[in-house]
Amino acid sequence: MHNEIQKALEVIQNGGIILYPTDTVWGIGCDATNEEAVKKIYKLKQRAESKSMIVLINGDRMLYQVFNELPEVIWDIWDNTSKPTTLILDKPKNVAKNIIAEDNTLGVRMVKEPFCYKLMERMKRPLVSTSANISGEPTPKSFKEISPEIIKGVDYVVNLQHDKIGNKPSTIIKLSLDSQVKVIRK
Repeated sequence: MHNEIQKALEVIQNGGIILYPTDTVWGIGCDATNEEAVKKIYKLKQRAESKSMIVLINGDRMLYQVFNELPEVIWDIWDNTSKPTTLILDKPKNVAKNIIAEDNTLGVRMVKEPFCYKLMERMKRPLVSTSANISGEPTPKSFKEISPEIIKGVDYVVNLQHDKIGNKPSTIIKLSLDSQVKVIRK
């Protein structure tokens, strides 16, 4: 795994995009602070930039790098859910502007999956994560289902075939600073 982390890190540091296993599904990712790299993902996915993407973080410190204010309930949600959960939060900072939604929110998921966790530990930045498919097509449930167009379109394919990937996208909950809660996807 160490070699794969190093290779992915080099690509990301040079503004590239990677195809990698997450705690849920295979994802396309880049440095969440690099606007040009984010543009490459939108182009590859054939996705409108008005549709934001999420970022992965590996702990509290990184969370506070991305948000000044956090609703207290986030800790309860993350501590009490067994399924990977993405929270859409208000007023992100220190990330590429083109991953922030029009309503000034950003989806964020804390991961403990070893590859993603250690990669971000080395990056010292959040990692963009979006499903490895062309926009509008089904989310691939395994590496074999990822289209050749996606595989050829990234700068590096992480060579870790995870059998433990959940094969399902995360739960998505929108939490506003004024304590409004909306479940987007279960």
